[in-house]
Amino acid sequence: MTQFTVPGMTDKQGARVAELLQKQLSTYNDLHLTLKHIHWNVVGPNFIGVHEMIDPQVELVRGYADEVAERIATLGASPQGTPGAIIRDRSWDDYSVGRDTVQAHLAALDVVYNGVIEDIRQAIEETEELDPVTQDILIEQAAELEKFQWFVRAHLENAGGKLAHEGKPTERGAAKAARGKA
Repeated sequence: MTQFTVPGMTDKQGARVAELLQKQLSTYNDLHLTLKHIHWNVVGPNFIGVHEMIDPQVELVRGYADEVAERIATLGASPQGTPGAIIRDRSWDDYSVGRDTVQAHLAALDVVYNGVIEDIRQAIEETEELDPVTQDILIEQAAELEKFQWFVRAHLENAGGKLAHEGKPTERGAAKAARGKA
């Protein structure tokens, strides 16, 4: 519970923005762990390119977690970066693909990015009136996450622009579809 917030915001507004950011913090902590899991478990042709593509994403997402946590503290709340907070805050299932091919992991990761980007866009919309400073932080982060998703999709796209896993809403379904087309 906030005891204070930044000048120009009410305690209630600060608490709501901190609540939105707490979900982002848990999302980013989960995402950077998921990205490392993929980094360690991807195999097959194009392994090294994807293995090396993932690490900069990990580092940037870790930085986003830090930036969001510091904004939560600035708003007068206490950021929760524990494994329990990730589990409490998550509305998604744990990443479900183990050791698998480049195509399978990237298709599953595309589904993960869909959820992360949809959530951050909702937070951007909600913070428009509440806190434009936080909104600006989230917009900048969304732009990079969308670029990362483009990198992932470039590996999955055919010459006609169709994704190998198109229409698959789950990680396992996307991985299976991409594996079958590889």
